[in-house]
Amino acid sequence: MMKKQIVVINGTGGSGKDTFVEFCQKYGKVKNFSSIDRVKEIATMIGWTGKKEEKDRKFLSDLKKLTTDYNDMAFQSIKEEVKKFHHSDDNILFIHIREPEEIQRVVDLYQAKTLLIKRVGLVNIETNNSDANVDCYSYDYVIENTTLEELDKKSFQFIHDFNK
Repeated sequence: MMKKQIVVINGTGGSGKDTFVEFCQKYGKVKNFSSIDRVKEIATMIGWTGKKEEKDRKFLSDLKKLTTDYNDMAFQSIKEEVKKFHHSDDNILFIHIREPEEIQRVVDLYQAKTLLIKRVGLVNIETNNSDANVDCYSYDYVIENTTLEELDKKSFQFIHDFNK
């Protein structure tokens, strides 16, 4: 039987994080959650259309910082999601977090593992603080996304390694 594990997943926009998690869902009981989900809900209420252009990414990053400074909203939502995860039949909870300080908080509180998805030839986004600091953390695992077929194989291996 597989133990429950929290994995903080990160990577620059377009690196394949969600695709990796979707592949993992084929091989294990996996939940996917983003620390910015509530921020996106607020952003939508005030006119954000769901685009992920540079202007949008900066807006979401700035809004996350504001809500973090105000009431630690993103981290509180992470704690709620972890509580649900522990009462579910899922075995791995992937939490998308960009900011190194927030990653470390989750690692410290939940003994989470960390995973960076890198895509060959993809340039990191530098126009906002959240995206600009993706590489500013020492991750437990780094997966190179080269092709969908290879990413699928790596997701199988990742799930298999956690089953040991």
